[in-house]
Amino acid sequence: MNIRIVFVAALLGLALAQWARAEPVQPAELSLTARCRVPIEGPKGQYRVVEKALRWDGKKTALVICDVWDKHWCNGANVRLGAMLERMNRTVEAARAAGALIIHAPSDCMDFYKDTPQRKLATSAPPAKNIPAEIAEWCSKLKGEPADPIDSSDGGCDDQPQCKQGRAWKSEHPAIRIADNDAVSDKGVEVWNLLESRGIENVMILGVHTNMCISGRPFGLRNLSRYGKNVVLIRDLTDTMYNPRKTPQVAHERGTALFVEHVEKYICPTVLSSDLLGDARPAHVLLVIGEDEYSMAETLPEFAKSELDKLGIRCTFAIADAKRDRNDFGAIERAKDVDLLVIGTRRRTPTVAQLDFVRQHLAAGKPLIGIRTASHGFAAKPPDAQHASWDSFDRDVFGEKYEGHFGSSKAKNPPVAVSPAEGASGHPILAGWPKEDVKFSSTLYKSHELATTTTVLLYGAIDTPQGREPVAWTNTYKGGRIFYTSLGSADDFADPAYRRMLRNAVLWALERAIPD
Repeated sequence: MNIRIVFVAALLGLALAQWARAEPVQPAELSLTARCRVPIEGPKGQYRVVEKALRWDGKKTALVICDVWDKHWCNGANVRLGAMLERMNRTVEAARAAGALIIHAPSDCMDFYKDTPQRKLATSAPPAKNIPAEIAEWCSKLKGEPADPIDSSDGGCDDQPQCKQGRAWKSEHPAIRIADNDAVSDKGVEVWNLLESRGIENVMILGVHTNMCISGRPFGLRNLSRYGKNVVLIRDLTDTMYNPRKTPQVAHERGTALFVEHVEKYICPTVLSSDLLGDARPAHVLLVIGEDEYSMAETLPEFAKSELDKLGIRCTFAIADAKRDRNDFGAIERAKDVDLLVIGTRRRTPTVAQLDFVRQHLAAGKPLIGIRTASHGFAAKPPDAQHASWDSFDRDVFGEKYEGHFGSSKAKNPPVAVSPAEGASGHPILAGWPKEDVKFSSTLYKSHELATTTTVLLYGAIDTPQGREPVAWTNTYKGGRIFYTSLGSADDFADPAYRRMLRNAVLWALERAIPD
């Protein structure tokens, strides 16, 4: 009797499980924030970030998982993919729960899936009436698309010695669940037929590698974009094949960011996995302050609270005593997840570990903003072997040579008339800048020998011979975004134009959209 009960219960459980799998998913709306970049008026090659809210019907959306193989020939590629797999799978589950069609596309692995229902689902889709002529082919460039910003001509392996190239994959990585109603295909025509047969207009793509397979495969970003699909890249769940020893010789993570930027300019918008998972992490700005002339220990925290908190930006502070010989900035070397550094120091020598933290942040291609005395922020003699200086910080990072200033910081000086540089008024950092000159009380810094990598945004002028100097500009360092302004007295922080410019600079450095 007990055996019969167990047997019947098992059959009932199996039937319920089959029924649960067969129950159709209730489609939901996907709310995404798409980011792209559009050219701005002025110097060639300048772009601004634009964000647009998308509302996609889950039933009219597909998620393509590109080349998330079980193994790659490059060890570094395996390690970077491994760090993303758990979040990739959760993102796939979220898209599936919203009613999206999931298409697993581990190229060159179709034999592994040849007898599965997911593979048969892809091959059995009826031929579309509008199959594009070149949907079966790779697309290496779109019309008008320039060369890739990162050089992967050596295969992109960043290991030393480089790994031996070859086909190492047999299937998709088992960390990505393949559900009953998913499809498996690496063919452009099959993917197109699947999309058309289900009335799918929108496609999200995640996987590897952005500068190769994701952009160029027959089912990749370029083909789907040029043939009319609404396609987006999930930018935080992708990676490039890039060797930092090749042009432009930046950290691997920054190389990936540069190619994502290329995608946003020339191919299609991008979104974040947090749009699907609902767990967005706020941007983290660390403000390092230590000077004895301009009260930045008061003005910068007030600015952050008034201007940045409401934008959802998390700000933390490392503030040394105002006295010039004080170098205790706290444990900034242990700060985590810092997206942007803001430097407001003057002739300080932090500990070796603290200055190494700044160097490592910059070496990773992360952004930095310098205010006023930051040009000579670490230019002093270290008091002992445990502290360090960076005398060439102005030249190395900001791309200028600081040579003092006009007038005296303790005397009343003529106001500095500040206006946009020629052709710079369209730059996003200057959004909302007044048309007329703005007068500031800060003494005018002498900023000479600007590097060719800089773009001057503002000039300041006083009523003396040669009394015209750049007072705000952008630069790049190790591929990262740099902004510097020699303005920054307490009176400057009270000026709406200055506050707006500095807020815009933070958003620009974080690669976020700036309101017009």
